[in-house]
This record gives sequence, structure tokens and C-alpha cells, in this order.
Amino acid sequence: MQLPERPVTTPCGHNFCLKCFQKWIGLGKKTCAKCRCIIPSKMAGQPRINSTLVAAIRMAKRSNTTVPGGPSKIYHFVHNQDRPDKAYTTERAKRKGKANAASGKIFVTLPPDHFGPILAENDPERNQGVLVGESWEGRLECRQWGVHYPPVAGIAGQSKCGAQSVVLSGGYEDDEDHGEWFLYTGSGGRDLSGNKRTNKNQSFDQKFLKLNEALRVSCKKGYPVRVVRSFKEKRSSYAPEKGLRYDGIYRIEECWRKIGVQGFKVCRYLFVRCDNDPAPWTSDDHGDHPRPLPEILELKNALDITKRKERPSWDFDELDGCWKWIKPPPLSRVVAHTGKSDGKKSITVREKLLKEFSCFLCKQVMAQPVTTPCAHNFCKSCLEEAFSGKSFVRERSRGGRALRSQKTIMKCPSCTTDISDFLKDPQVNRELMEVIESLKQKTEEDDELAEESNDEGTDASEGISDLVPESSKSSGKHHEETIVTGCSHNPQVKCTPERASKRKKVDVEDSLGRNNDGEEATIAAEKPDDGLDVDSEANLKVGSKDTKAEEEMEEENDSPASPLLMPSDDQDSA
Repeated sequence: MQLPERPVTTPCGHNFCLKCFQKWIGLGKKTCAKCRCIIPSKMAGQPRINSTLVAAIRMAKRSNTTVPGGPSKIYHFVHNQDRPDKAYTTERAKRKGKANAASGKIFVTLPPDHFGPILAENDPERNQGVLVGESWEGRLECRQWGVHYPPVAGIAGQSKCGAQSVVLSGGYEDDEDHGEWFLYTGSGGRDLSGNKRTNKNQSFDQKFLKLNEALRVSCKKGYPVRVVRSFKEKRSSYAPEKGLRYDGIYRIEECWRKIGVQGFKVCRYLFVRCDNDPAPWTSDDHGDHPRPLPEILELKNALDITKRKERPSWDFDELDGCWKWIKPPPLSRVVAHTGKSDGKKSITVREKLLKEFSCFLCKQVMAQPVTTPCAHNFCKSCLEEAFSGKSFVRERSRGGRALRSQKTIMKCPSCTTDISDFLKDPQVNRELMEVIESLKQKTEEDDELAEESNDEGTDASEGISDLVPESSKSSGKHHEETIVTGCSHNPQVKCTPERASKRKKVDVEDSLGRNNDGEEATIAAEKPDDGLDVDSEANLKVGSKDTKAEEEMEEENDSPASPLLMPSDDQDSA
């Protein structure tokens, strides 16, 4: 009856400790300890731990042990200025080599999502920026100068913002390098699971997703892309003999898809050089000028062709005679740490818990969660929709003769376990659903309290101006005539001078007061004898009902229905 330790979830939706469950099964029990539903023999012999519940319970325990105002947990980290000038091997590394090395000091002052060249203003040490033709021994040193941040991936970018840089390392057979322009192949299409991380054979088609979509966004917007060539590109005449070399700014003019050399579709990009500095392989003193696009033969059979329809953000200015930003560059999404709050809302423990209770299929917080025998959690509707239209039994026949029907195997969306028997009658995990509902309710209450506190911080006169009629805000004779000819609460009722004299004037500045507990309270104005002021009484009645409803909800939340329910706000310091 405590919080489950290494929780195990039965197909009927009940949670137990692993040791308690094994002890129960060891006594010869084949049914659930709560609902007496039959437990499958496979699940009883090899129970699976529900990892989602493990993470949620661990997070809730951590939030309980945190004392408000007490010393926080110390996190040891290395400041940038304390890092060595070169990449180093960490103490946790089990073997030596670049795979277990950490990058050294970052020499430039720009965010990882910086577009365009790295100028002198971003180079406080040398005050010259990163020049075309600079070379480095490896990817980690290239990262130190901000030219290309990912230590392994060949594309640096975000699918919604664009790509900042690429590396030509000969990873795909379809690449073609012609110096001032080249054809680049996107990422993906290979099975890199398990020990196949160096697999160069494609097994499925590439799509415009993730990093490939980032390159396409840069094509549509005309963003500058930094290009680095690696010595690993043995087929190119423009690749360096060793290490990596920065070759300047390129721009993606077109992108498309085609059938690659290995028989699968690949994403293709046409890069054209547009830098103010000459290329490392030329003897010219000036940079690039706008040149006509080369003729690409494979465009005749290409698919999903994307061309830029607007003027590029990075373009050649005829007046200045150089390449520069015609449109403002995209803003960085990375906020520099200055020790001050950037106004963003901090993630609470409840929000982190709700993220742990997300469905694997819809990526949202689970509604009516179900737990499969293999200990994976899904929304009930999502799981049923994933197997909709499939029958549990497949009828067979041969030569007019009916054969024995065959069972249809239905694999779990997260693993290869057959869950066809479970799908016949999936049971909702009630305890898990109650936890999610209580967390949602508490989060909504916190948001409402935050909104109310923000509203109280605004000018009080704005809220009071709605209670005071526009006619009463004016001064002089017009104000007196309004009191005599009409009533502020009900314009349909005529107000005589005798009745108006009985009504006392209430100052707007004194309409807010404090009660004994220090909370804000509205001072009720004295009403006339005829009892025309009805709105204030209605507001008081509605307020009393709201407070009663909140007290009832708090009483319900303080009494957990199962051991999985998290403590209330009074007990939870978080």
C-alpha cells in the first residue's frame, strides 16, 4: 500500500511493486490482487517494469525532498574560460580517442544558430574573424571557432529556421563537387541502429524532414550557408589534403529529390558560392560575382523541385559591390546567460510530470491511458486507432478446402511484443489516469492564480472604470444633470432629485480596501432606501459560491484515491 517500487502494471490496469507481484505469483495466485482478473502466464513469468511510472515517482520524490529556501543541489560544470585551448579527453572516458573527447574553449562570441560569415566583432581574441582558407585538424577544433558546431553530423540547422553550415566529407556517392558550385546530398536513408553506425548502404528513401527541411528553408529564404570541406572527400579536386578547411559562403539555389545511385530517393541541393573573399583554390584578388546557374541534367527526372520565389536575404549589392544581408538576418533563438530572467516561464514539477505521461503515438499527455503487457503506455484511442481495421483471426483456404484459422500477430508500437490478446479488451489504468487528472487540475489552478496576480498588478482604475458609468466621470453641470435624469445602475428607472440626494457619492480611490487578513476587499457603497443596487448583491453571492466550490475541490484533492496520487500543494514544496 506504498508507492510502487519498480512498478509492474497488469493488463487489467493495476500497479504493484515488482517484489510484491512476484511474491503474489509465487504463492500460486494467477489472478490480479485487486480485481481478480486472470493474469497471462507470459506476463506472470516475465513481468516488465513500467519505466514511465518509475520516472514520475522519482521526480515526485525529488520535489518532496526539496526544502524551500534551503541549499540547492550543486551542479559541477566547466566554464568556457576554464576550458583548455584544444579538445581534451574527459575523466569519464573509458578509452582514448576523439569519440570520447570534449570540445575545448569556444573562441567566438556568437550563438550556435548564427547565419552568415563570422566577422571580426565576433572574434575578441584575434579581432579578425574566421577567414576563408583557415583549416583545422578535426571537427572539434572547427567547432571551437563556430564555423560548424555538430561534431558528427554534416548539417547544422533547424527544420523551422534553416541551415547554418554543411561539411563535405564524401558521405554519399551522389555528391558532385565543382568548386564554385556543388551538388549536395541530404541526410538520412540509412539504418544506423545497433552496431551499424558506420553503415553507408541506403535502406529507405530520404524525405524533406529535420535537417533536410532546414536546407530547404535556407533555399526558400536565400540564407547564407557556411561550407567546410574535409579531406575525407577523396573524389573532389577541391578537398584539402588533411584536416578541414573553411571555403566561405554558399547559397542554395534549388533543391529536389531523385533516385540515387543505390536505388532509393535522395534529397539534392545546388550550392553556389557567393562570398566576398576569393576561394582558396584561385589566385584572384576579388570575391565572387553573380553567375548564371549551371545546367543540371538530373533535374529532368527530378521530383519535388523547390525554387526560390522571393528575393534572397543574402544577395549582391550593385552599389556597394559586395555580398551582404538585403533583409535582416534571422534572430537567434539562444538567449545569452546574463544572470537575469529572460521573462520565460519556468517549468514546474507538475509540468515535468505531465511530460513524462505523454503518449508514444500522439506525443500528448495521455487520455485514458492503457498499459500493455510489455509495460508501454498509450492513449486508449491512439492504440485502438493504430490497429483499426485489422482482424484478430485470419481465415485460410486452399483448393476449396477450409483450413484452420490463423492468429494475427499485432506488435506493440514501441517494441516487437505481440499484444493481440490485450487488444481484445484493453483496460484503462485508472490509477495512472487519476494521477494525470489531478496534475492537470493543479496546473490549471496555478495558471489561474498567476493570471489573477497579473490582473491585480494592473492599474486599479481600469477595473473600477467599468463599474462607474461614463456619464458620472464627467464634471460640472453635465454630471449633475446625469444624476437627476437617470440612474447609473439602471438607466430605465428615472431618478428624482429627492432619490438622488439620498444616494451618497463614493470616491473611486477609496473603493478598494483591506480586510483583517490583509487581503484586498471591495468596500460596499451605501445603497438607497429603494434597494436599486442589485449588482453588488449578485456579485457577493457568486463570490461565495466560488469559494465554496474551491474549498470542496481542495478537500477532494487532499484525499488520494490510490498510492500513486502525488501529495498536495501543502505537502509538496515544489
